[in-house]
Amino acid sequence: MTEAKGKATPGYVHGFTREEQDRLRRQAGFLEHRVHDRLPYWKCRRLLEVGCGVGAQTEILLRHFPDLHVTGVDRSEANLERARENLSKLQWAEGRYELRSEDATRLSFAADSFDCAFLCWILEHVPDAARVLSEVRRVLREGSPIVVTEVQNATFFIDPYSPHTMAYWLAFNDHQIELGGDPFVGAKLGNLLLAVGYRDITTKVRNIHLDNRAPGERAEFLAFWSELLLSGAPGLLEAGKVSAETVEGMKEELDRVAHDPNSVFFYSFIQARARVW
Repeated sequence: MTEAKGKATPGYVHGFTREEQDRLRRQAGFLEHRVHDRLPYWKCRRLLEVGCGVGAQTEILLRHFPDLHVTGVDRSEANLERARENLSKLQWAEGRYELRSEDATRLSFAADSFDCAFLCWILEHVPDAARVLSEVRRVLREGSPIVVTEVQNATFFIDPYSPHTMAYWLAFNDHQIELGGDPFVGAKLGNLLLAVGYRDITTKVRNIHLDNRAPGERAEFLAFWSELLLSGAPGLLEAGKVSAETVEGMKEELDRVAHDPNSVFFYSFIQARARVW
């Protein structure tokens, strides 16, 4: 890992493998009904998606809003290439999207270029969330809605108690901070949006609390979460943040939780909505 001015170079804790790109597509579909619930884009025509990644959220936005054109920006050429591959297979999306390599803190678009914006699981990976939100505000027209969905990793809990998993999770969050990200940015969205000039700001805590009342959904979510946790293992091991024993212990614990008839999963993320004035 290279360093500049004593800080680790910003990066993505999950890596950019083909497997991770596939995981991002599964994640978008799995969380679609929670993330895309009643988004305020029906009167919009030109949407800016910051951190479009492999185009998984792009596809959902285009499907939900037939009159929308999406401009997706990302810094990962590998992810943009995969996004083009994925979206090119959708004939109904042809001509309705553009994908560009951009620095979200220095967008090349002119002011008033878009009438809505969408950011999902991106601010957790950037070193200056306020600067990104300010730049997005610059390119939005007056009255434009913005929706920002982000993590709040302090909320994660599973039962039966799993010490290896919790130790791994703490190391996961520490590593993300060292890479220049913020695994707790969700709780800060109200302050961030207010500080850079947005108005009509609302935040909603979206809880995922699964127990014996929804055993099928609980099993699906535990499998999804196990995949998410393990996606960061190679980077954590390489950085010396966890040991192989911790990873193996976590795998055993996750398997035990998945097969426990009384297991509990809890996590909260934050969705903020605001407008430009």
